[in-house]
Amino acid sequence: MVIFGNTYQDVPSARVLALLDALRQRGVGIAVEKEYLQYLCGDSGRERGLEAFEASQVPDADMALSLGGDGTFLTTAMWVSRQGMPILGINLGHLGYLTAGCLDEGMEIIDEVMAGKYRIEERSMLQVSCDAVEIPHPWALNEIAILRHDTSSMLDMLTSLCGSELTTYRGDGLIVSTPTGSTAYNMSVGGPILEPTTACLVLSPISPHSLTMRPLVVRDDSQIAVRTHTRATHYEVSIDGEVTLCPTGSVLTIERAPYCARVVQLQGKDFANTLRQKLLWGTDRR
Repeated sequence: MVIFGNTYQDVPSARVLALLDALRQRGVGIAVEKEYLQYLCGDSGRERGLEAFEASQVPDADMALSLGGDGTFLTTAMWVSRQGMPILGINLGHLGYLTAGCLDEGMEIIDEVMAGKYRIEERSMLQVSCDAVEIPHPWALNEIAILRHDTSSMLDMLTSLCGSELTTYRGDGLIVSTPTGSTAYNMSVGGPILEPTTACLVLSPISPHSLTMRPLVVRDDSQIAVRTHTRATHYEVSIDGEVTLCPTGSVLTIERAPYCARVVQLQGKDFANTLRQKLLWGTDRR
């Protein structure tokens, strides 16, 4: 099992290390991403018998364990999904929408997985390219967002769908979201919530300068091309939170990635359950 985490967690390192020790006591071979291992135990990783690896060179493993919130899960998906590696998330953050449970349930979750009491959901991912610059990490599980940079002026985003002109979005930006990401940035700008295994994508404008610009759901095999103009020299492309600057007038091509993220879900947990528990769906707050 390969372990990913982040270096800005509020959870004491000792609690995480106790979970890793318990994994090894159950006979699970583990390797920890190098920077995260340094954060957890400094230079004592080797003394503790913990193997380290570079994030760009993930060793073969049966499963990846993401220790953190949704941001850590997205980063893990970026590094391991091309290998077809399933991802199990344990939440050390706030919401943890993509995770299977929290650290207090950590060993219970691990025991269920080791007993085979889980299923794997395949989630569509996106890839993006730019005709003017190379994008270092062009894959996203949640969304690709076109955003303003160094200006308060609106963006003009000439958008085509499968080679046919769609419209020019004018506003603060445009989000192209997967069903998994529909409950993230997409939801915050008024886009629809989608069941995460549906075969579609959502285009949601950010603060559009027109009442007719509404979120649009399209097939997930659609190719979306966007030429963006702005008064600034560049605009931002956010790929699951990782930002690349692209020059004004350049064209982005966004489409489904050739592989999926394989998300580990425990038995008894499903989309409806997650909506109720983590988004308080339909909860009467009176």
